[in-house]
Amino acid sequence: MTPPPTAAAALAAPVAVPPGSERDPGSERDPGAGRRTRPATGGALVLVGMLLIALNLRAAVTSLGALLDEIRDGLGLSGVTAGLVTTLPTIAFAGLGALTPWLVRRVAPARVLVIAMLALATGQVLRVTTDSTWIFVLTSALALSGIAVANILLPMLVKLHFPHRTGLVTGAYTMALTVGTTVAAATAVPIAHAFGSWRAGLGIWAGMAAVAVLPWVPLALRARTAARRTTPTAAVPVATRVRPARTRLGWAMAVYFGAQSLSGYAIMGWLAQLFRDAGYQPESAGLLLAGVTALGVPIALLMPTLAGRLATLRPLVLGLSAASTLAYLGLALAPHDGALLWVALLAIGQGAFPMILTTIGLRARTAEGTVALSAFAQSTGYVIAALGPLMVGILYEVTGGWTAPVGFLLAAMAVQTAAGMAIARPRYVEDE
Repeated sequence: MTPPPTAAAALAAPVAVPPGSERDPGSERDPGAGRRTRPATGGALVLVGMLLIALNLRAAVTSLGALLDEIRDGLGLSGVTAGLVTTLPTIAFAGLGALTPWLVRRVAPARVLVIAMLALATGQVLRVTTDSTWIFVLTSALALSGIAVANILLPMLVKLHFPHRTGLVTGAYTMALTVGTTVAAATAVPIAHAFGSWRAGLGIWAGMAAVAVLPWVPLALRARTAARRTTPTAAVPVATRVRPARTRLGWAMAVYFGAQSLSGYAIMGWLAQLFRDAGYQPESAGLLLAGVTALGVPIALLMPTLAGRLATLRPLVLGLSAASTLAYLGLALAPHDGALLWVALLAIGQGAFPMILTTIGLRARTAEGTVALSAFAQSTGYVIAALGPLMVGILYEVTGGWTAPVGFLLAAMAVQTAAGMAIARPRYVEDE
């Protein structure tokens, strides 16, 4: 009798599998899944590891956004350079994300995640110890490279270990991501003031990244042992690998992911500054930024399950786009008086992020298809998203106000809505 696969064995094996060897777990309603398989042994540790990683996926970014004014003064950054710094996450996510499928076909995912979290922790420590702008940029890139790899791997881990709980597990790790984002945005400024330096408010999150390494160390060691004891799974011939770039679905997913990330990173990088310019104190501006992600916690938990149960995503696409559009108009016309309403609407609109993460799993049949679609949608999408913080920074410096930057975000929202309608109909990237 063949023993059931352990989590370590699954994490040690290549994600590519021969076509036809895996049942379609593309959704929680998969009619072909007549016999439910139990989660792999060690699945609880994998889940804990995923949640700890998710806590770290935006903290390094939103803490920088909340402290951007102090960092600009401390390092002497111009508006354009500040725009480059806030664009750096999307550049790193695009470049490193594209390499992740190649990497996980050769190295056990658990070992990749250990290295990724160590890079995140190390980069966050190093970037607060320098007075050089370019060393700050380079060490930030090191930290963000760890996030870039983890971004791609989390949907794949859901497909591998929790194929019949896609919505639930995606919702759980998206909620953890949102919690980490919220805490970092809300506490970065108070921590900096308590210690008398922006460096403390930015560097403290390295400790959380170090904690995220811990569950993956035993999984990486077990994966290494499992790899020695088992015959490696044959890699898929090149001709059978999934190539989302050759499909309309892949490009629609990339454009939607890119447009919503463009808005998301522009908000994380510049919303606190917008509220400061509207008359709010730095602490209050940071709390308003945190409010976007705090209100997004229940949305992040419920959105994946809701997206998995709907026959079409059109109502969600249109509803989320409408909320963001109203928020942007409000920020342009009455940023101070209506701040709480605009924050609430932005939180609803940012539900596009957990929705598209869930859709990546729902639009692929296999783990190979999921990691390929995840890598293409996210890496290509982050190239698009890189325009967000950079263009907002340039428009803000050139015009001295927020009307032009908000107009740019409204144009991006129109593109996002069009792409969302294209991915709303259920289908699979492997079929195209």
